[in-house]
Amino acid sequence: MTPLEFDQKHLWHPYTNVEKPGPTFIAKEAEGVWITLDDGTRLIDAMSSWWCMLHGHRNPTITQAIHDQLDRLPHVMFGGMAHDPAIELGQKLLEITPPSLQRIFYCDSGSVSVEVAMKMAVQYQHAVGHPGRSQFVTTRSGYHGDTWKAMSVCDPVTGMHHLFQGALSIQHFVPQPPIAIDQEWPEDPALNGIAELRAVLEEYHKQIAAFILEPVVQGTGGMYFYHPEYLNQARALCDEFGVLLIFDEIATGFGRTGRLFATDHTDIEPDILCMGKALTGGHISFATTMTNDRVAQGIGNGEPGVFMHGPTFMANPLACVAAKASLDLLDQTDWQANVTRIETALNEQLAAARDLPNVADVRVLGAIGVIEMDHRVSADQAHALAHDMGVFLRPFGHNIYCMPPFITSDDELSAICDGMLRLAREL
Repeated sequence: MTPLEFDQKHLWHPYTNVEKPGPTFIAKEAEGVWITLDDGTRLIDAMSSWWCMLHGHRNPTITQAIHDQLDRLPHVMFGGMAHDPAIELGQKLLEITPPSLQRIFYCDSGSVSVEVAMKMAVQYQHAVGHPGRSQFVTTRSGYHGDTWKAMSVCDPVTGMHHLFQGALSIQHFVPQPPIAIDQEWPEDPALNGIAELRAVLEEYHKQIAAFILEPVVQGTGGMYFYHPEYLNQARALCDEFGVLLIFDEIATGFGRTGRLFATDHTDIEPDILCMGKALTGGHISFATTMTNDRVAQGIGNGEPGVFMHGPTFMANPLACVAAKASLDLLDQTDWQANVTRIETALNEQLAAARDLPNVADVRVLGAIGVIEMDHRVSADQAHALAHDMGVFLRPFGHNIYCMPPFITSDDELSAICDGMLRLAREL
């Protein structure tokens, strides 16, 4: 049995049918923006390996940090223990995140960071005398991960989890923020989406612990970029009704939108912030949930007096040093110039898609490029063309999109755009 035959017979890949897994490549090594397959084919990783490979594959600074830490302390439990990598990373995070977020909870993955945020919100409300506040409000077309509670605040249609709706907690959904980031903000609440949010909070705030959403960029739910003013006004409503505000920055954090965090497009700060994906530059799974003193101290003053969560691999030292190295690289490189360069290239080269039949929209923000089709696009068909294009793209839903590493060269960006345009023409 060949390795690929074993893979297809026994290994279950994300979002696949085990009997019809679709085209699968065996990666042998990766460096920079390139993945090398077992047959020697080299593909540009236009996806940053699901949006996390910020500085490219096998970045020498990050890999060396992991190697060095491996020789000293690969892991130790975080219950009753601390270590320098966790402390040094925490100090760095406090330098770059909103100043009110002073408490850091390390966790395993982005989806788990959402679970942690939701638990924090419910436990906080219980601790401050509102035990009935255990539900959440969120926007349509949002996505927050595949774990159980996170699924409940994903859009029941576009969020991929409609099969589980009967088993999941019932949450409150408001319409997708209707004003795009490049549109003028109308002050009329009936036009800008704020009226619908106010109506839900007025009626159900005694049952709602928090409002959770992806700031500015909705990712898996549709790659949609909405106006930051929606978040400014949502903050005021949350304060008015005693509801916490949670920002899921798992996909948008660390420069992807042109700002270090999507939160930086706004004038406000959330109560809880989730980060993952690019936190370690994509080199090892890790995430964090940050919150303010009000939430942390509120939980501590309530029953049972401790926050009820503790992952086995919380604050893993290998992940902490990888994250610290990745953040140091952002300091040492002109990532903003790179993101601006990528944004300019995507805007210029993807514009041709607007003249193609079946293209509904073309949009770019920071290092995110999207060609939205008027029909669903097959990832399997796209994979089948990857060898020929020399570019690995994985469309989903109606969207052919890219999130390239920040180190992607101009020639590599052109190859990515050519690949996206080919998929728009042929799929």
